[in-house]
Amino acid sequence: MSVVIITGASDGIGAELARQLAQTQGSKLTLVLAARSADKLEAVAQQCRQHGARVKVRPTDVGIEADCRGLVQDTVEAFGQLDTLVNNAGMSAHALLEEVTDLAWYEQLMRINLWGSVWCTHAALPHLKASKGRIVAVSSLAGLVGVPGRTAYSTTKFAMNGFFEALRVELQPHGVSVTLAYPGVVATDIRYRGFNAQGDAAGKSGLDESGAMTVETCARLIREGMERRERDIVMSFKGKLSRWMKLIAPGLVDRLALKALNQDVRPH
Repeated sequence: MSVVIITGASDGIGAELARQLAQTQGSKLTLVLAARSADKLEAVAQQCRQHGARVKVRPTDVGIEADCRGLVQDTVEAFGQLDTLVNNAGMSAHALLEEVTDLAWYEQLMRINLWGSVWCTHAALPHLKASKGRIVAVSSLAGLVGVPGRTAYSTTKFAMNGFFEALRVELQPHGVSVTLAYPGVVATDIRYRGFNAQGDAAGKSGLDESGAMTVETCARLIREGMERRERDIVMSFKGKLSRWMKLIAPGLVDRLALKALNQDVRPH
């Protein structure tokens, strides 16, 4: 029996990853689904139970340290082990820095995207070492290449990458793998719910959504990568190319990052 925690599991990538794991592992799987919305989590849980998986719903706000630690504690108390932690919960943001008057939401974004993962991982560490388990961190291509208008979001994801890359080396002697996933533009609502310059829900995406990857494909790539204990999952040719072009032609990468924005939100 494998016990897997997925944060941000109420919709989008996290929910689809839960469904795919349930479909492929069935009764061999125990899922602990975490997010703020209990109702949405329960709907995903019911879909996973139809495939034979055992599922526990645990409402959690990863921006609160006690919630993160309680999530891990409740999981281990209920099932006696933890084999995989998927740090998927996150929030988006799009705003030019000059348009931001109050940086408080920058700090809140860091609590959700970085500290939520750090708190969950720290609490899970002794249990993952005991099981020689897996850690998965869902980052973003915006954590590899700075995107204009996404200073806050890119900051959180660059920080997340540094934390998990360092942790990977620390955990190698213990047999715990650390996989970093780098989705690009995926067809979810995350950018519509993300912060705008005023710290409110944006209600629209600042990125060019044409050619967005389906959530099913994104979740499949993460699932396959975590099962193989891959170091990094860079999901598109454009993402892989940008990673290397940043080393040899950084100015070109800057121009490509600018082209990824809708015309009306580009720096002016």
